[in-house]
Amino acid sequence: MGESGAHYITAITKPQIERLLKQGTFQIGLFDDALVEVQEDGGVSYVLRRNGQRAQEMADTRQDKVRVLAQAVTMQNQYLAEHPRAKPEVALRNLKARAHKLGLTPWVSFAQEQRILTLSQDAEALADLSRLDGCYVLKTDLPASRASKEIVHQRYKDLAQVEWAFRCAKTAHLEMRPIFVRRATRTRGHALVVMLAYRLVQELAQRWSQLDLTVQEGIDMLASLCLIEVRVNGQVPFNEIPQPSEDIQALLDAARVSLPSALPGKKTSVSTKAKLQNRRKQK
Repeated sequence: MGESGAHYITAITKPQIERLLKQGTFQIGLFDDALVEVQEDGGVSYVLRRNGQRAQEMADTRQDKVRVLAQAVTMQNQYLAEHPRAKPEVALRNLKARAHKLGLTPWVSFAQEQRILTLSQDAEALADLSRLDGCYVLKTDLPASRASKEIVHQRYKDLAQVEWAFRCAKTAHLEMRPIFVRRATRTRGHALVVMLAYRLVQELAQRWSQLDLTVQEGIDMLASLCLIEVRVNGQVPFNEIPQPSEDIQALLDAARVSLPSALPGKKTSVSTKAKLQNRRKQK
């Protein structure tokens, strides 16, 4: 705990995990689908877990890359067979460059016998490379009496929501930047409006979670809503709102929003950029 009284929860890198394994702080056998907590002298705790789904995804990705490389070997052999003047050394060099680009060099190798190229895999090297697939370790100085390993794990996962909030506020829906104000009070006001808008985005994301769409997709659909001007003797006494489509009505129902059938046709004063500049000059 620092001087401010705050604690930390962080994830350590793979090289750090390897170092702690060599030091004997914890063992590879402790990684499982269930959370495991290891306490170290000095008040530091480690929360270990292996994500089986992620480990399988990494294994599948490697095998997909091997299949791509095997196809490249077959094509090179076919080319060498059809072109007697082609050099096997050049084909071998190209395959090695392809394997390096795919990240398969540590456990994939090639052999050349006359004009035939073959691909081989080192099972032992692959097992050593993949032993930490899906494994991750969280480090914290929170004592077990303050937070269990489940709470530590959940709080770290909550950071993803914080990162999403900043990304949403800065570049996605709300586009906080650029800021066209100069005074500190107006900058704070701009930031406040963005945060209030993010609260609306967060609420919509929660209410639309069962509709299998993103907030941006929902907003784009709502943009198709329109008004019909009803004119009487050249005047617009009111604007009629047409019946929304089924998809849009589902969005409105999930957000618990009821549209009126009509809106007044009174003229609205809009603060344009020119008007705002004139007001600032007067102040």
